[in-house]
Amino acid sequence: MNQKELTELIRHFCEERDWDQFHSIKDLSIGLSTESNELLQLFRFKDEKQCEEYLANNRKKVEDECADVYYYLLRLSDLYNIDLNQALENKMKDNHKKYPKELVKGKNLKYNEYE
Repeated sequence: MNQKELTELIRHFCEERDWDQFHSIKDLSIGLSTESNELLQLFRFKDEKQCEEYLANNRKKVEDECADVYYYLLRLSDLYNIDLNQALENKMKDNHKKYPKELVKGKNLKYNEYE
């Protein structure tokens, strides 16, 4: 399924359950943050090797948490008319300006740390 089809699937799922009333931008943002933190929790206190082992042995759990994050992001963008593809394209244009490759290549500094 593509992004549009997934958005329709989620919309239909929520409409069948009369959940629009619970999907304010604030509540969806909280849900997105909560699900992101549940993904983070899976890797908390693990070093890189342990993270890779965890992923190899618990891929379904990781995929489920990623799907939950994606669900909330698609739901929020659908209800509040945010074109995620356009938003990402615009953000990448901004990032090219904020992170010129000549200054940041091989560095993980925030844009205000290398100026």
